[in-house]
Amino acid sequence: MSYPVVLIPGDGVGPEVTEAARQIVDATGVSIAWKIHYAGGEAVERFGQPLPEETLSAISAAGTALKGPLATASGTGFRSVNVEIRKRLDLYANFRPARSMDGIRSRYADVDVIVIRENTEGLYSGLEHEVVPGVVESLRIVTKRASERIARFAFETARKYGREKVTCVHKANILKLSDGLFLDTARRIAGEFSDIAFDDCIVDAAAMKLVIDPTQFDVLVMENLFGDILSDLCSGLVGGLGVTPSANIGLDAAVFEAVHGTAPDIAGQQLANPTALVLSAALMLRHLGEADAAERVETAVRRVIADGEWLTVDLGGTASTSDFTEAVIEQLDVVPSVASN
Repeated sequence: MSYPVVLIPGDGVGPEVTEAARQIVDATGVSIAWKIHYAGGEAVERFGQPLPEETLSAISAAGTALKGPLATASGTGFRSVNVEIRKRLDLYANFRPARSMDGIRSRYADVDVIVIRENTEGLYSGLEHEVVPGVVESLRIVTKRASERIARFAFETARKYGREKVTCVHKANILKLSDGLFLDTARRIAGEFSDIAFDDCIVDAAAMKLVIDPTQFDVLVMENLFGDILSDLCSGLVGGLGVTPSANIGLDAAVFEAVHGTAPDIAGQQLANPTALVLSAALMLRHLGEADAAERVETAVRRVIADGEWLTVDLGGTASTSDFTEAVIEQLDVVPSVASN
């Protein structure tokens, strides 16, 4: 069986890290029919627009995509293509696991937390206008429908990954209607999952608690803006965006991506660390039902990083992107198949 997957190379170091991820996925033996399409700055140069309809249609048809980082200007230029892809394909759930790895220096050694972020509304709805010169109004949208499905996704994820607790992160003490709706909905959905504990935490307190002791959390679920911030915070607890994967899940499609920047200053120099996208590709394999291959990729990456011989510059080593990729592929050959145990 061959799985159709759209491969979006991305901008800056994107083509290098997507090629690394593609090689590693192919080395697992899982048959992928890669279909290359473009978005971001590269798409503007090729097609005159940052998100061609052809790319969206291809993702919808395949149902799965692996995407490199895309360039988005701050304040000016085209709107975030990442946000537009999520909205157009209704990829309502962002899945961001953060797990400590041997060989990466960080403040903690035992972090293992999953951040679930509502992806389609909140302030990221992009509904804003200038009321009068010098006064801009932004609308923060929270709906019962979106709150229900992200809460249910969080509990289903907890059950799937053998987690014990879901924490709803909110600001309902101040935003009594919008976050009040989100929190009340999460509480109601929690009643459907008696095997999983539930609690809630105000967002500023959650940020403080994560910094003090991240092990007190298991699965965190929250609205869009809070999720954007706290998912990056959790990535920082385990070494940064360069080593943490991300997935955007909808009912009909899923896009797996690295959420770090495009790093144009090192593009084309084989200096980029592909770990985040490789681990995102492992999430993709798990999503496709290839759990054994996903486990082998994750284990191989962790072994290479723990060994320390083939680390990229950002991790304190001197290895190139290709060196790291080859080392991971070599480790795939010595990682036993779960199915054969």
